[in-house]
Amino acid sequence: MRRREFIRLFSGATLAWPISAHTQQSAEIKRIGVLMGTSDSDSDQKALVAIFTQALAELGWRDGANLHIEYRWAAGDTGRLPALAAELARLTPDAIFGQGTPVTRALRQAAPTTPLVFVNVSDPVSTGLVSSLAHPGGNITGFTNYEFSMGGKWLEMLKEISPTITRVAVIYNPDNPVMADNLNSIKVAGPTLGMQVAAKPGRNPEEFENAISAWASETNGGLIVLLDFLTLANRDQIIALAARYHLPAGYSLRAFPASGGLFSYGVDARELFRRGATYVDQILKGSRPADLPVQEPIKYELIINLKTAKALGLSIPQTLLATADEVIE
Repeated sequence: MRRREFIRLFSGATLAWPISAHTQQSAEIKRIGVLMGTSDSDSDQKALVAIFTQALAELGWRDGANLHIEYRWAAGDTGRLPALAAELARLTPDAIFGQGTPVTRALRQAAPTTPLVFVNVSDPVSTGLVSSLAHPGGNITGFTNYEFSMGGKWLEMLKEISPTITRVAVIYNPDNPVMADNLNSIKVAGPTLGMQVAAKPGRNPEEFENAISAWASETNGGLIVLLDFLTLANRDQIIALAARYHLPAGYSLRAFPASGGLFSYGVDARELFRRGATYVDQILKGSRPADLPVQEPIKYELIINLKTAKALGLSIPQTLLATADEVIE
C-alpha cells in the first residue's frame, strides 16, 4: 500500500470514530416512574401495565434501551402512597404515570413540577388536580374514567338483572375525595327506581366484611362497588362476600366480573392505559402537560358473568345480554 493511500484511509477512520461515538452518546435514555395503588401480584393490573409498556414500545420507547421505567406498587395500602410517590420523585424522572385519584394526589404532592399523566380519575377538576379539562394547566393531565351520572346507570342495570332489589349498599373508600359526588348521583337516582340507597364506607378488609355482612341481614339487598384502588385491591374479598350472602352486585371495571363479580359497566381500562402511553410519549418528546387536554372516555363496555348470575339464581334478560360487550360463562 502506498504511504499516501494509507494516510488517507487512516484519517478517514479517525474521523469516522468520533462521529459514531457522538451518535451513541446523544441517544439519551429517558426515565419514567409508574405508581400503582394495587399489588404487583395482581395479574389484571400487571396486564394493564404491560399494555402501557407495549404501547410505549410501539411508539419507539423500549424499556432497557432508550427508556428506563421505575415501578412502585402500594398493594392497596393508602398509607404507603406518600412514601412511594416520594421515592419516584427523588429519582427525578422525565414523567410519571399513575392510576386513580389518591395515587395522583400523592404524586402531585411529592413531585409538584414533574410532568404527570393519570388514568382512572373521575373528576380531576373538582379535586383540584387540573384547572379545566380543555386547559389543565400545571404539570398534570390524563384520562378520566366515567361521569357521575353513571351511578344511575348502574342502579338501572342492577334492577333489570334483579327486579326484587329494593335496598342498595354503596361500598366505597371514604378517603377518596371524589366518592362524595359519586354517592350523591346514586342517591338521587335511587328513589326513581324504588331503591333505598345507603353509603357503606370501608378502608380495609375487616370494614368491608362488617359492612357487607350487616347489609345482608335483611332481604332484597344489592351492592354497588365504587371503583378505587382500595376496592380494586380487595375485589376478591368483596366478590366472595357478595357470593356468600347472595347479593347481586354491580361494578364499573372488567376486572370485577373477570374475578367472579356479577357485572360491570364502565370504561375499558386497557384502552385507557394505551391512551396514557400516547401522552407520556408526547411529553418525552417535549410537550407540556398544560397543553394536553384531559380526555374523557370514548367507549363504555358492559361485561356480564353468566356463571355468577346462575349461582345467584338470576336470569339475565336477553335484551341486556344482546348489548353486552362480553359474556363470561
